[in-house]
Amino acid sequence: MKISAFTFIKNGQLLGYPFLQSIESVLDLVDEFVISVGDGEDNTLEALKSLNNDKIRIIETNWNDKMRSRGYVYGQQKMIAQFNCTGDWAFYLEADEIVHEEDIEKIRSVCQKYLNDPEVEGIAFDYIHFWGNENTYIDSSHWYRSEVRIIRNSIRTYAPDGLYWIVLDGRKGRRYPKAIRPGIKMYHYGWTRTIDQLEKKDEKVSQYWNRSAEKVSYDQIDPLIMRHFTGKHPKVMQSIFNSGSNGMFIPKPKNGIPKEYKRYRLKDKIEKIFNVDLSKKHYKLVKN
Repeated sequence: MKISAFTFIKNGQLLGYPFLQSIESVLDLVDEFVISVGDGEDNTLEALKSLNNDKIRIIETNWNDKMRSRGYVYGQQKMIAQFNCTGDWAFYLEADEIVHEEDIEKIRSVCQKYLNDPEVEGIAFDYIHFWGNENTYIDSSHWYRSEVRIIRNSIRTYAPDGLYWIVLDGRKGRRYPKAIRPGIKMYHYGWTRTIDQLEKKDEKVSQYWNRSAEKVSYDQIDPLIMRHFTGKHPKVMQSIFNSGSNGMFIPKPKNGIPKEYKRYRLKDKIEKIFNVDLSKKHYKLVKN
C-alpha cells in the first residue's frame, strides 16, 4: 500500500498558516508529499525547501488571478497536486490542518483495512475548529463537523474548491464520495491567527470569490457555541502554543450575536432534542 499526501499553498508565511507543521504532522505516515506552491510575496517556497525531506515533491505554479468564480482557483491548485500523486490513497491537508501523532497508526490501519474495498472511496475526519485561541473550539451545526480528507486515488474526482471532492460517475453522473468516518480527529487552527493575518488572508482570498475584503473580528460569533479544549495538541503545534494559558476565548459581540447565528441556535436545539447531526457533509456515509 502506498499513501500520498498533498496540499497547495501561496503566501503561507505572510498569512500565518502553520503549513510546515501541517506537512510534518503526516510525514511518518506517507510515502510522498506533493505540494503545489504558488508564486507568492514571501519565503514560503524557501521554507518548504528547508524541510529537506526526500518524500517532499514541490511543483511551482502560477495562479490564475482572472479566475474569480467561487474559489475555483483553489480547486485548480488542489488538483494540480493531487494529479501528481502516485499512491493508492491521496491524503489532502489544508495548510492550517494538523494530524495528531497519536493517530498516525490508526490512519494507516484504516487505509490498509479498506484498500481492496471499492465501496469505500474516502475517509472522513472529525474536526476540531479552534477559535480565538488554542483553548477554545466551536461546536455548531453551522460548521462542518466532518470532512473527507483521504480519497481513493484510482477513481475520477475533481474539486470545485479547496474543501471537498466530486466523484465523476459514468459519463454525466456527479456525486459526493462514499466514505467511512472512523472517528479520527483533524485539528484545524485557521482561526487562531492574529487579526492582522486574518485580514491579510481575506484581502487575498476575496478576489477569488468575486467579493470585497471584510473586516475580521473574533467577537462576531455566538458565544454559546464556544467549548473548552482540555486535550493535548499535536507535538508539532506545542512549540507555537507555549504560553501555558488554559483560559477560553469568550466572544463579546458589540451589537448582539450576528443574525445568522440566531437561526443556527434553533438548528442546534433540534440536534440536541433528536440526537442528530445536521451539519453539512460532502460525502455519503457507507460504513462505520
